[in-house]
Amino acid sequence: MAKVIVMPRLDVTSEKCVFMKWLKEINEFIEVGEPVFEVESDKCTLEVESIYEGYLLEKIAEPNNEYVIGAAVGIIGEKNEKYSKEKLLGKKLLFNNEEG
Repeated sequence: MAKVIVMPRLDVTSEKCVFMKWLKEINEFIEVGEPVFEVESDKCTLEVESIYEGYLLEKIAEPNNEYVIGAAVGIIGEKNEKYSKEKLLGKKLLFNNEEG
């Protein structure tokens, strides 16, 4: 089942982070604990590890853009899985500092 990858909280004071780069490609298999992308806050730069196992189905976040904590940055699931982005994200899509 497809799952949303979200922008993590790097520290207690940051409300947003800069998405720096993807470390994985579309359709690449990702294991739990494997670095998936890199983010930067005003205090640190960090490789973010996956909390899910599966294939990277979609890259939502684009490099060098700022996103709020909890923003959807990507989608992971089974290989060639069909999913409804609208249903998966619902009203919780937080993208480029905008609440949807």
